[in-house]
Amino acid sequence: MDKIRIQFTLFSAFYSPLISAMSGGFLKAEGLDPEWSVAAPGVSALAALNEGSAHIVQSALSQGFTSLNKGETPSAVHFAQVNEMDGFFLTGREADPAFTWKKLEGAEVVMFKAGQPLDMFKYACHKAGIDFDKIKPIGLGSAAEIDRAFRQGRGVYVQQQGPYPQQLQADGVGHIVAQVGKQIGPCGFSSIAATRDWLKTDMANAFIRAYKKTRNYMNDTPAAEIARAEKPYFPDTDERVLADCIATYQRLGCWTRHVEITHAAYEKTLDVYEYNGLLKQRYRYEQVCAAPPT
Repeated sequence: MDKIRIQFTLFSAFYSPLISAMSGGFLKAEGLDPEWSVAAPGVSALAALNEGSAHIVQSALSQGFTSLNKGETPSAVHFAQVNEMDGFFLTGREADPAFTWKKLEGAEVVMFKAGQPLDMFKYACHKAGIDFDKIKPIGLGSAAEIDRAFRQGRGVYVQQQGPYPQQLQADGVGHIVAQVGKQIGPCGFSSIAATRDWLKTDMANAFIRAYKKTRNYMNDTPAAEIARAEKPYFPDTDERVLADCIATYQRLGCWTRHVEITHAAYEKTLDVYEYNGLLKQRYRYEQVCAAPPT
């Protein structure tokens, strides 16, 4: 069995299609023994590709934009999607069935201080018709810091990926009031990247066979069953909370069956980064993305 080394930029239930490729046994069925890791905070998982310590990484299209803005050719290409929607939630201190995004103006919100989570959130505020500059951000650098700060009483609202918000809700600390992805719509939020040379290998073909089966599994399998298999990857999360999170993402539609990054999703991601003033130009799809191995 060949060892396949996978590195995540962030590790959460939002990335369940890649996690379930491991927990559901799909990689092993194709003769691949997965070994996984998480990039250190502030370090791009793409560094692991460049060093040869990972075969594939969970990343984002924006990594390609960063290189292209510098006049460099990206060292890796994005060949498969993980999520076609932003997977962040807004959680408030109190239950609020009548929540509107306008309530964020003037409020303290614990959030990521930089990177794609912030850029997407700013675009979502724009689409919701509110002024981000009227929010009082409490910007932190990691998911754990954000969760700890809100639990310690900082902020009125908090921006988090699942299963953190579901765990807050289960613990009686907060109540989910909105999903950021619904404001933005389908986009190339997170993806799987590799070197162009690796995409020509037998391992790449075996991986994509396993991943296609995983994408169908994510749509056809009850959330409770997926959560049961994934639970060893989330030792600090209650299994029922994990299942609730997975079911929410299934309903959101971020884990569509196809594996390729669509041109429409890519263009929406360009819209987000162009709005934030982070593109020197609208780069061609082929500069950042590649078709999955066949």
